[in-house]
Amino acid sequence: QVQVAESGGGSVQDGGSLKLSCTVSGYTYSYYCWAWFRQAPGKEREGVAGLTTYAQTPSVPIYAESVKGRFTVSKDNALNTLYLEMNNLKPEDSAMYYCAMKTGPCSWLQDQYRAWGQGTQVAVSS
Repeated sequence: QVQVAESGGGSVQDGGSLKLSCTVSGYTYSYYCWAWFRQAPGKEREGVAGLTTYAQTPSVPIYAESVKGRFTVSKDNALNTLYLEMNNLKPEDSAMYYCAMKTGPCSWLQDQYRAWGQGTQVAVSS
């Protein structure tokens, strides 16, 4: 059974930075996506960034338009950990951030993700 656990959330001021981590265990796939989603109060959950991995080829990232140029997604295969480095944070980035995993390539279709973490809170004050 795939298990996902996020960490690294916190409170920062407008323009600050945070780095989220997501540890994934229990998977045996060679073609998969690890992705970050977020949900702000009163809003629907939305995709933020993801990495598609196929065997030993370089992982391919995707980003939501709202975070391009500010957020960077990466992973450490040895640690089975996905990261989301967030720079130049804005108040509108405040949300619960979730990590999720699916087989195949990344997409923003949340129903395709079979494993989700409990989330980590990010708060950005102006």
